[in-house]
Amino acid sequence: MLDILRQRRSIRQFQQRPVEPDTIELLIEAMLRAPSSRGRNPWEFVVVTDPAKLQALARAKPSGAEFLAAAPLAVVIAADQQRCDVWVEDCAIAAIILQLTAVTLGLGSCWAQMRLRPHGDGRMAEAYVREVVGLPAQLSVDCIVGIGYPAETKSAHPRSTLAFDQVHREQYANRR
Repeated sequence: MLDILRQRRSIRQFQQRPVEPDTIELLIEAMLRAPSSRGRNPWEFVVVTDPAKLQALARAKPSGAEFLAAAPLAVVIAADQQRCDVWVEDCAIAAIILQLTAVTLGLGSCWAQMRLRPHGDGRMAEAYVREVVGLPAQLSVDCIVGIGYPAETKSAHPRSTLAFDQVHREQYANRR
């Protein structure tokens, strides 16, 4: 698992190659196996491969989502807030499970935050995304994960750059 974590980087440039249906099914299974608080599974996933919808999703907020236009696959991760008070955390867990699974399948990915982000036309990004993919009003959009075969190579972050000074032992201020 540590090797997968070392390999995972935010990939924003993708080859113009579709993600195979069998691979998409593996990604879906991985998300559905993500743990959630009290097994409530508050999430809903919208798997998007339509180029027009990907282009529209890339315009969900003024910056930080543009890479979705070139991604062959995106997953909108939303949830019903009434099903679980920690829906944001549950969605985040599902998103990272999706991203780590993508690495194991030779894919790259990047997360685009939507919750609490403005769209730019007076609406919030999640309202715009809800409209693009037809989500009902009771669902809140947490993020969109763009996925595809990487068209860029990024090295792992060197161990020397990790923030070990933010690790405390037994109580705050007890460093390694």
